[in-house]
Amino acid sequence: MFAFKPLLEMPRKEAFAVAAAVVAAMGYTIIALGWLPHMTIIAAITALLVYGLLRGLKYEDMQRGMVASLSQSMGAVYLFFFIGLMVSALMMSGSIPTLMYYGFGFISPEYFYLSAFVLSSLIGVSIGSSLTTCATVGVAFIGMGEAFHADLAMTAGAIVSGAFFGDKMSPLSDTTGISASIVGIDLFEHIKNMAYTTVPAWILTALFTGWLLPAAAANNLNSTAVFRQQLEASGLVHAYSLIPFALLVVLAVRRVNAVVAMIATIAVSVAITYLHSTPDLAKLGGWFYSGFSLEGEFDKIGKLVSRGGLESMFFTQTIVILGLSLGGLMFSLGIIPSLLEGMRRFLTTAGRATASVAATSVGVNVLIGEQYLSILLSGETFKPVYDKLGLHPRNLSRTLEDAGTVINPLVPWSVCGVFIANALGVPVLNYLPYAFFCYLSLILTLLFGWTGLTLSKK
Repeated sequence: MFAFKPLLEMPRKEAFAVAAAVVAAMGYTIIALGWLPHMTIIAAITALLVYGLLRGLKYEDMQRGMVASLSQSMGAVYLFFFIGLMVSALMMSGSIPTLMYYGFGFISPEYFYLSAFVLSSLIGVSIGSSLTTCATVGVAFIGMGEAFHADLAMTAGAIVSGAFFGDKMSPLSDTTGISASIVGIDLFEHIKNMAYTTVPAWILTALFTGWLLPAAAANNLNSTAVFRQQLEASGLVHAYSLIPFALLVVLAVRRVNAVVAMIATIAVSVAITYLHSTPDLAKLGGWFYSGFSLEGEFDKIGKLVSRGGLESMFFTQTIVILGLSLGGLMFSLGIIPSLLEGMRRFLTTAGRATASVAATSVGVNVLIGEQYLSILLSGETFKPVYDKLGLHPRNLSRTLEDAGTVINPLVPWSVCGVFIANALGVPVLNYLPYAFFCYLSLILTLLFGWTGLTLSKK
């Protein structure tokens, strides 16, 4: 995937030892020491640079590898800018507050987690972006969860499950398109084949969220009424405020570029804002940079609707840059190529191939924290193996999604994990046990791989 070969031909045992040391150190510093992921990744990059220098490499060559990796996914960095702007716009226009207002009125505490999962699934499929779903509908459900005195970790788990179902199955999703294109099959053929693992995973998740998780406290509906009253008093709740959401869905269905769709949504949101408010340009600039801020005494909803802005994305954007740089450095040093090549040599059955692709996708997510690289690296490495075994490439693309796309939000230092934890205010390790859909997809793809169920030959 890079334009140059690794700088080192690293023996497999050495590559495994270095990779294991990096993962162990990152896990220890984040979990045991409580470091922010930025510090952990910087420390890993520094250690690997020193390792490369001791092996006789030049810093400039290693830096070139980091830059090459970063250039592959700069679109994600730009996307985060516009997500921050869009969240502010949807707040000031009343889109998210209005959705929260109606949600408080129609969602029953007894089936709150199921409601969060189903609605997030529908929105996710409609717009094809898990992160956008979490940043909009997800934020609204977290607010509702606080009102219902629901468990926020369970709420976040339901949101993440639904959002990544949508990201996985939507024809508008980047990861879905990449998975199909990297193995050379039709997009809708890929989506249809994913249904064998995805539909059972969705049904089981619905059962778990609807009947396994405890109901929210129904006797706290009075606090829900207070939320609705304050939302209505804020002047942000209007039926027409849902127009930006509708526009975003329409543009996504018409396959308009995500950034272009966000720009249009932001423009319409700003226009709608002036139907119920008259902020000057100075205030608009402040909201777009620092996030929308609700003025007045609104103790219940103040923190919920005061969100968004470019500044809120800086944390995520910097970790994306660092994470991709770490991945490029590990590729340049020959660590990742050696591990992948070592796995590829011993694949003689469909079960082993499926397990190896899944292990590689999960491993790249853990090592690098980037779902695009987990799909690209695994897809490019194992496509010849599937050809040799006579397996249809759609089996490979399905496994890439089941073990790559949906696992990224379960890694605390990953791009999706950091973004979602920041957007929802719930740490990854807290919501991880309740993101049923994500690890059910992985379990089912492994089960079908070893049993041969739904696997197709060429």
